[in-house]
Amino acid sequence: MNHPAASVSCPAILVAAPASGQGKTTVTAALARLHARQGRRVRVFKCGPDFLDPFWHTLASGAPVHQLDLWMTGEADCRARLYAAAQEADLIIVEGVMGLFDGEPSAADLAQRFGLPILAVVDASSMAGTFGALAYGLQHYRAGLRMAGVLANRVASERHAGMLQTSLKEPDQWLGALMRNPALTLPERHLGLVAATELSDAMERLDAAADALLDTPLGRMGTAELQRWTVDFPAADAVLRNQPLQGKTVAVAQDAAFCFIYAANIECLQQLGATVTYFSPLADRALPPCDAVWLPGGYPELHAARLSANHALRDSLRAHAAQNKPVWAECGGMMVLFDELVDKEGQGHAMWGLLPGKVTMQKRLAGLGSQQLLIDGEQLRGHTFHYSTSDTPLPPLARTSRPEGNATAQDGEAVYVQGPVGASYFHAWFPSSPALVARLFSQGLQPVTQELAA
Repeated sequence: MNHPAASVSCPAILVAAPASGQGKTTVTAALARLHARQGRRVRVFKCGPDFLDPFWHTLASGAPVHQLDLWMTGEADCRARLYAAAQEADLIIVEGVMGLFDGEPSAADLAQRFGLPILAVVDASSMAGTFGALAYGLQHYRAGLRMAGVLANRVASERHAGMLQTSLKEPDQWLGALMRNPALTLPERHLGLVAATELSDAMERLDAAADALLDTPLGRMGTAELQRWTVDFPAADAVLRNQPLQGKTVAVAQDAAFCFIYAANIECLQQLGATVTYFSPLADRALPPCDAVWLPGGYPELHAARLSANHALRDSLRAHAAQNKPVWAECGGMMVLFDELVDKEGQGHAMWGLLPGKVTMQKRLAGLGSQQLLIDGEQLRGHTFHYSTSDTPLPPLARTSRPEGNATAQDGEAVYVQGPVGASYFHAWFPSSPALVARLFSQGLQPVTQELAA
């Protein structure tokens, strides 16, 4: 019998910043694209529950992108994914979340737990000498961090770059400067970056950013130089042994309106034994043959008129539910199941009517943060992030809670159940509770225990 190596070594870097909006995603994607172009096998990860940045990183690296979060995905899951990546990659790049020390757990916590060197990206557009102080603070604020260096972003000129470089107390931390260039800014909308799959020039944007990196010491690092970032990743086994969904087919909505899908969730369904197939609520007139349906989150509000007009797909989904086959709908997937969706202009659109009530787009965030769902002793972890509110006569079957929170607190997301249909604003990380996921896609959330129903 072949046993896995006790550990695997691979160059790795965590791209961090003092705050959001500094350019982490662009630098991460550019670095991945640069090394992929040079023939290296690159694996990229994203800290936290973000769905959108991974679209860019997947395109840049040519490989699936998974999330790493010491709470949502768990330390064991992080360890297993990093170990698996290290077995096949020449370089691992992890994009941080918010500022380096922001959040609980933070990107710094992840870096420290796994010994990842940290590349600090700093928007230097409005500073000179303070750049050095900021870089020094990021490096020394917490003992035990392994710093790879600092990259100045949105720099005005070569003279400005020189001022920034000389401000560093430790000159060997300088990894170069990216000049201010609007072409290197990735487009955004209300939930974050526009997905790379929606832009015809996405690869050209990535190549332009990679070319810009070539003018920096960071971008000129070759195979030998990358070895200074080598990390030893311990062995871990994350393979699911039971396959309760064996013989089942799960149909997953996937198109421009429904695109918030963790690659790990698809893998989890497959490891549970399910066959996964896809359909487009925007284009298809019927569900594919299936035993269960997953409607993930996305942007139904941007496609409300087309979704409203697809009566054939609506009827196909209703027929599926009428056969008592499970439907699990998350956030945008739930929105399309109500009777009506009111867009940000105040216009109402008739939706699919599998749940009574309506959802209304808001100008401000209506929900944000880590959440967990506890059902019959099984805990499913995930998060919430939405700009709409729901109004329904359905009583919640259950509510999610914040980490270490009260499951009855009103800041949790309602979980609605009507027959075989389960729905919530909650975005679930399936590998956190394979048993509960198997239940969602085999029997749904009913019947439930008397205690839960009360």
